Amino acid sequence: MSEAANTTQTLITRILACRSANRRCLVGIAGAPGSGKSTLAENVAQQLAKIGAQVRVVPMDGFHLDNRILKDRDLLERKGAPETFDFGGFQRLIQALANDTDVYYPEFDRSRDIAIAGRAHVGPECSIVLVEGNYLLLDEPGWRDLAALWDVSIRLQEPLETLRARLINRWLAHGLDPAAAQARAEGNDLTNATRIQNAALPADLEIRTDS
Repeated sequence: MSEAANTTQTLITRILACRSANRRCLVGIAGAPGSGKSTLAENVAQQLAKIGAQVRVVPMDGFHLDNRILKDRDLLERKGAPETFDFGGFQRLIQALANDTDVYYPEFDRSRDIAIAGRAHVGPECSIVLVEGNYLLLDEPGWRDLAALWDVSIRLQEPLETLRARLINRWLAHGLDPAAAQARAEGNDLTNATRIQNAALPADLEIRTDS
């Protein structure tokens, strides 16, 4: 079995052990931009579904503040930083996922660069929610309170140079020219990545996606 498969199996075992008949299991998957959170979450969700688990992946991206608000606050160039999210709304979502049977939440439409309210739903049949986002284990005011809400917490760790290469390729794939892709990655994404690394709360499991 490959190391990636071993990692996935370890996560699945840990997640299944936390399930309860009375409440959902909330799994926080945290990491810097480009660390592979979405890929890991989808892979784990697929494996859980194969054994009959009812699971949903809930990204934090639906809580991006609208560009008009960011522009008014002179934060548009920092979009993706902690202060450019609706933290209160996101915190209420996590609390609702733990306590309510039917939960609706916004999803981010990347092609239109906007969050769409009420676009996604977690129903009563769902017993496991994989929440993925940059700041789920961030030791800063407000954000640090999220750590107590995770039944299982996972941090993806990658060297900044690995993240840099991935992020530049990501922006190239979005149609930016090489200079613009490098500027976008180095000017904002890696600033956020460094901030995450410098204010990291402990996780139940820490993994590297390039190993």
